[in-house]
Amino acid sequence: MKKQTIIYRVLPIAVLAVSMQSCIVSKNYQRPEVTKEEAFRTDKISQDTLSMANMSWKELFSDQVLVQHIEHGLENNLDIRIAIENINAAHAYMVQGKWGYAPTLNLGANYTHTIMSKNTQMGQMMVKNGSNDRVKTDQYDITGQFAWELDIWGKIRSDKRAANASYLQTMSAHQAVKTQLISTIATTYFQLLALDEQKRVTEQTIANRTKSLETIQALKDSGQVNEVAVKQTQAQLYNAQALLVDLNNNIKLTENAFSILLGDNPTTINRTDLKSQKLNADLSVGVPVQLLSNRPDVRAAEYGLVNAFEMTNVARANFYPSLRLTANGGLQSLDLDNLFNTSSLFANIVGGLTQPILNGRKIKTAHEVAKAKQESALLSYKKSILNASKEVSDALYSYQSSTEKLKLKKQEYESYNLATEYSEELLVQGMANYLDVLTARESALAAELSYINTELTQLTSVVQLYRAVGGGIK
Repeated sequence: MKKQTIIYRVLPIAVLAVSMQSCIVSKNYQRPEVTKEEAFRTDKISQDTLSMANMSWKELFSDQVLVQHIEHGLENNLDIRIAIENINAAHAYMVQGKWGYAPTLNLGANYTHTIMSKNTQMGQMMVKNGSNDRVKTDQYDITGQFAWELDIWGKIRSDKRAANASYLQTMSAHQAVKTQLISTIATTYFQLLALDEQKRVTEQTIANRTKSLETIQALKDSGQVNEVAVKQTQAQLYNAQALLVDLNNNIKLTENAFSILLGDNPTTINRTDLKSQKLNADLSVGVPVQLLSNRPDVRAAEYGLVNAFEMTNVARANFYPSLRLTANGGLQSLDLDNLFNTSSLFANIVGGLTQPILNGRKIKTAHEVAKAKQESALLSYKKSILNASKEVSDALYSYQSSTEKLKLKKQEYESYNLATEYSEELLVQGMANYLDVLTARESALAAELSYINTELTQLTSVVQLYRAVGGGIK
């Protein structure tokens, strides 16, 4: 009776000690302080609580042709499909991790036929007894094996958390691929529209220079200009025609790249025009901490850190003894007819505590590797936050500068167009040098093409800002 009393008193203390030790061995994850809000160089960020990241990409883009292309790309793009398969694999491991607390149970049925050698001890005894026949036996058995490891150090719990973090990481990685794909499709689409607009301008320039060549030829015939002026005008025409060849080639190459984004073979891309583009964004991006929480790549990096942290817990727990309960039981008989007899039953139960002593330094090495991977994951997390800050800052400054530059570029090419008209009129009247005309023409074409590029920069900077703050998930 006293012995039972001692057991009842000691048992709760032992359980409490094991629980406390479990807390010591298996630590809980806490998000590290990796940056401060004042460290963000995003002085143009709105301080309200709303963010353009909360806007659906279908609301951001007004061009329905572009919306249809994005929908098609999200369904067919190969990178998206690869990310989905990675999610399926991680989900399988996560489900497996949830079963970590469950015991294992194996069932088996065996038939064993044994022929004993005459040269063994048993075989020699049979020979001495006057038997020259080999000993042959048949054995039938149906067995069950049961094993269960108690999670006294939190190893199974940490392994489960690591699998769950890995699954969430693949989910966030899939969202990151999705946002990047939306951004790339929109940017490439706008590039196509800009090339189309530059092609239109160049074709109009070729038409104008063809007429100018006729005018210069007539002036040469009348003795107002010489052959040099004619050749210079021809050279400008050839230059514009060569530029058109390059534009047509770039359009085809961009269409091919766009087709691959959609998961299709290279083909002609249906599209509208640059002038009809309007992005429904007020550039309210939210405060820095909020934009970080919206970034799927930042979330993926943190889930990677959580996974590495929990795997370090698992590696640390391997230093401590493991407690396993095992049981074997079933039916065994030399005669098949007696296999299902109660006399054929057998069973054994074993409770074992195993403490690793010498194992070729494998446990210590595994722990050191886990700690190194955890530190690497932490650095990757910090890098993702720094990269997020840079991308938001870059996109904001690009939009601001392109908006300011767009007004100036428009004034520039309008001025050059007027200069071209005036110089051509003065040339016809004999009041201007043909070099003035040539210079004005080249400057007008370059300024208009540059204006189109600035329009493209303004559009793409909004798209990049939308992606940088984590937009595109909805």
